[in-house]
Amino acid sequence: MTATHLTAQMEPVRLALQGAVDRMQAGMMRAAYSSIAREGGDCAAALFLPDGRLVAQARSLPLLLGSLIPAVAGVLRRFPAAGMAQGEGYLMNDPWSGGTHLPDLIVVRPVLQQGVVIALAVTCMHHQDVGGMAPGSIPPNATEIYQEGLRLPPLRWRTTAGPEDGVTAILEANSRTPANLRGDLAAQWSAVSLGARELGALAVRTGALFAPVCDALIAQAEQMTRAALRAAPDGEWTWEDQLDGDGIDAVPVRIAVRLCKQGDAIDIDFAGSSPQVRGPVNASPASVLSAALFFMRTLAPEAPNNAGCLAPLRLHLPPGSVVNPDLPAAVNARTATVKLACNAMLGAWSQAGAGVSVAPHAGVATVMSISGTRNDGQRWMLTEIIASGAGASALGPGRSGVSTDIGNARNTPVEVLETEAPLRVECYAIREGSGGGGLHCGGHGVRRVYRLLEGRAQVSYRGERHVSQARGAQGGGPGASSSARMLRADGSVEVLGARARIDWHAGDRLVIETAGGGGWGEAPAAAESLSTNPADPANQGTNR
Repeated sequence: MTATHLTAQMEPVRLALQGAVDRMQAGMMRAAYSSIAREGGDCAAALFLPDGRLVAQARSLPLLLGSLIPAVAGVLRRFPAAGMAQGEGYLMNDPWSGGTHLPDLIVVRPVLQQGVVIALAVTCMHHQDVGGMAPGSIPPNATEIYQEGLRLPPLRWRTTAGPEDGVTAILEANSRTPANLRGDLAAQWSAVSLGARELGALAVRTGALFAPVCDALIAQAEQMTRAALRAAPDGEWTWEDQLDGDGIDAVPVRIAVRLCKQGDAIDIDFAGSSPQVRGPVNASPASVLSAALFFMRTLAPEAPNNAGCLAPLRLHLPPGSVVNPDLPAAVNARTATVKLACNAMLGAWSQAGAGVSVAPHAGVATVMSISGTRNDGQRWMLTEIIASGAGASALGPGRSGVSTDIGNARNTPVEVLETEAPLRVECYAIREGSGGGGLHCGGHGVRRVYRLLEGRAQVSYRGERHVSQARGAQGGGPGASSSARMLRADGSVEVLGARARIDWHAGDRLVIETAGGGGWGEAPAAAESLSTNPADPANQGTNR
C-alpha cells in the first residue's frame, strides 16, 4: 500500500460512508411508527470505528448526533468490541452512561469481518413514551430522573439468536405506547442492519485499505478544522444567556460560556453557568457535546463529517452544574439548555470577527407531548416540535419558522396531527412581527392554534423565551418572546409558563407562539405585529 493508493481511496470512501448513514437515517424515518420520528425526524444515525471514534454521521438532527459519541463510549466500556458477535445489538438511554434524556433510545450493532469488529452502526430515536410520571416521558415538573421514565444502562438487547425477550418485556411493560415502542425499535434495528450490510460491503471492496482510509479521513477533518482556527484571530470572548426558570422555580438559570482560541486550538468553558437545578432543564454532558460538535463543524463545514473536528477542542463542563449535573438530576427538558449553550458559543465566536456577523437565533424548540382519550374511551398520544426564528446576519434577514443550530427537526403536517388525534389545527402561520427589527430583520417565529374536538387530554409543554428574548446584533432589535395560552370554552384564559402541564377539554383552544430571532444592524422602527382579528383571544398576546 502506498500513500497514493490511500489518498485515491479517501474521497470514494468518504462518499460511501456518508451515503450509508444518510440511507440509514432515511430508512429509519420511513419505518418509524411514531410521528415524532417519522414526520418530525427526531432521530439520528452514525457509524463508528471499534475504538469509539465517529467516522460518519447522517445529515440529520445535531441535538442527537453529537451525543452518540459518549453513548458509544458508554457501551464500549461495558461491552468491549473484542467480545462482540455478529448479530448482537446493544441498547441504552442512561444520561450518566453517555445518554441524553430517557426517551432517546440508542441502538448499537457491531459490524464484523472474519470474526473481527471493524465498525459500529448506531441509531438514536426519540420514543413516544418510556414511562415516568407524565405521558410522553417529558414531565416539565419532574425533580429527579426517576420520575422521567425507564432508565437503561448499556445492556445487550439482542444476541445472535434474536431479541432478549426479558429486555423487550421490561421495555413494553413500562411504556404507555408499547406497540409504538416495539415498532420504533424495529425501525432502529433495520437501520443499523442496513448500515452493517453497506459497511461490510465497503470493507470488502477496499480490503486492507479500509481502516487506514478511515483514519486518514478523521485526520483530514482535524487538519481542516485546525487550519480554520489558525486563520482566525487569537483571543478570548464570553457570552451569557438565561433560561426562564427550571419548571419548578421562576429564578432564571444562567448559561455562561468563555471561548479562548490560541493558534489551532480552542477552549470552551462553561464555568459560571448555574449550579444544577431542581427542574428538568439540566443537560447531561452528552447533550452539551452535541452543541459543541455543531459549533466545531461550522468552523470547517467542508471537512469530512467525523470526529476529527473535535480534536482541537477542550470542553470544560463544571461538575454539579446545569450543563453537567449529578445523579439524580431531572434532565428531560434539556433541549432549551442545549440550544442556549449552542447560541452562546456562536455568540461568543461572532465577536472574534472570524466570519459573518450573526445575531442570536431564537433559541427555542417548543416540544409538546399530548395524551388524551376520545369519547369512546380510545387513548391517543402524540409529540410535536414547533420551530422558531433564526437570527439575522450581515448578509440578510433571518429565516422564519425554522429549526436552528442543534435543531433540525421538521414540522408535523396538519393532516397527520388531525389523523392521529381528535384535533383541529385552526391556524398554522408565520408569527409576523416577532423577528427583531434592524437593517436586517430577525426570522419570525411560528403560530399554531389547536382545538380539541372530543374527550379530554393532558399537555406537557416545554418552551423557552417566555421572559427573555434573543438579543440583536450591531444595533439590531431583540426578537419577540414566546407565549402559550389555553382558551377555555367558557371564555376564560390560562397563560402557560415556559414549562407547564395542563388539562385540555373538548372545545378548548391551545395557542402556541414561538420566539423570533434577533435583528442585525440599525434601521427604522421594527414592523408592527400583525393580527387578523384582534377581538379573538387566540390573536391576543405580546409580540414585543
